[in-house]
Amino acid sequence: MATKTVFYSFHYERDVNRVQLVRNINALEGQPLLNAQDWEAVQRRGQQAIVDWIDEQMRYKRAVVVLIGQQTASRPWVIYEIEKAWKEKKPLVGVRIHGLSSFGSADREGANPFDKASHVSGIPVFDPTVKDWHGGIDTKATYSKLVDNLEGWVAQAKARVW
Repeated sequence: MATKTVFYSFHYERDVNRVQLVRNINALEGQPLLNAQDWEAVQRRGQQAIVDWIDEQMRYKRAVVVLIGQQTASRPWVIYEIEKAWKEKKPLVGVRIHGLSSFGSADREGANPFDKASHVSGIPVFDPTVKDWHGGIDTKATYSKLVDNLEGWVAQAKARVW
């Protein structure tokens, strides 16, 4: 059973399969994931529709979890979500997800999106990635480490205090 309601921030097109793995852990209750058609419908209505959707979904969440994939830091809506959470003093935490399997393969680590956000600092970023003895990513061990630690990592989220 979920113990904390969170808003998940992530790069939809690239990481939605990895995000679904995180949601399946059921340690946290997040916003509903839009399917590709629903997300495209929101996007077609324009930037204000996207802002309204984000604002509504984030409104009653107690924390924001940024799921960091290879291209997350380059996504303007992720940066908007980080800056909005910081402004509203919602606790923020980052969790790297590049080591989770998406259609059988892992990805490369991406930049820290908190470094791209204005006036945001000191946000913890956790990385469950486990490598095998060849140096390759072990996606099953990575998922297991994420399952074991996600709730504790979110408990360490940091909010703006001033």
